[in-house]
Amino acid sequence: MSDRHTKVIGYFAYASPAEVVCTGEACVISGSESAMQDYIDEIDPEGRKKNTIKKTRFGEILKGLQLGAAYAFDEKSYSRFYPLAKQEGLDVAEADFEKQKSEGLRFFTVKLIAL
Repeated sequence: MSDRHTKVIGYFAYASPAEVVCTGEACVISGSESAMQDYIDEIDPEGRKKNTIKKTRFGEILKGLQLGAAYAFDEKSYSRFYPLAKQEGLDVAEADFEKQKSEGLRFFTVKLIAL
């Protein structure tokens, strides 16, 4: 395993192993614990679910992508993920977060396409 696999990319959250905080189609990866908490507060303002927030590393995200998962990165987490993904040889796009924001989008979603 290369050193990049142990690099922390950001944070994910879950209420149970089968209930990960998502945008609808992708698991959210935030750049900070507080950014994740802010997002959780937006989608669950009454705090009905008790979510656990954990760090996630590049190797964990890579494994998820290889298994078909999609990830929704905020700007801070994608700035950590993108260079490592390119080093790994993944065909990922450079995100334009200014454009995303102008379209009302907060996250940039990545999913590997099987050919």
